Amino acid sequence: MSTETARPITGDTAKRRTQAVAGAVAGVAVIAVLVTVFVTVRGGSDEPAAQQPAAAPAPASAEAAPESAPSAEAPAEPGAPAPVSTPPELSKEPVVKPGTGKLTELKVTPLVAGRGPAVKAGQTVTANYVLISYAKGEVIDSSWKRGEPFSTPIGTGRVIQGWDKSIPGQKVGSRIQIDVPAALAYGEEQGDLRFVVDILAAQ
Repeated sequence: MSTETARPITGDTAKRRTQAVAGAVAGVAVIAVLVTVFVTVRGGSDEPAAQQPAAAPAPASAEAAPESAPSAEAPAEPGAPAPVSTPPELSKEPVVKPGTGKLTELKVTPLVAGRGPAVKAGQTVTANYVLISYAKGEVIDSSWKRGEPFSTPIGTGRVIQGWDKSIPGQKVGSRIQIDVPAALAYGEEQGDLRFVVDILAAQ
């Protein structure tokens, strides 16, 4: 039998043991909390797909939007002529057919009557147009294909004489057919021309 005496537990030793026990209890509590959170989160992800919020439908593309002529409610770009209310007939691109024979003079044929004020020389006109060869009917140019109307001062020499002579006096909102002899257009190289012009605005 050993004659050694057991050493008594001092105050420091007792304190360390108490801290160790408290630390172990705290560790077990943290693990329990983590397990609870894990089970809760995992259970939330197992919900049926039908209960998940549905994704919003993709917005329709600009190409699907119906075409429409400028209206009084549409905002105007700074410096651009103010758009006006126009007849529904001007909301679609016209089909332009060729003429017959040789043009000898400028001819204007009203196709849709406008309800706006008459255009004055010196104003800036905004218009859609289709230009074809008078004899062959081939499309040479079209503002419709470019997707935006054409704006120009009228009656001031900025465009061909066929436009300068035929558009002043026409009412805003009109669709007119203008048969232009080569001499009042771009010369014999282009030949006689036929325009169908929608007068959308003038200021």
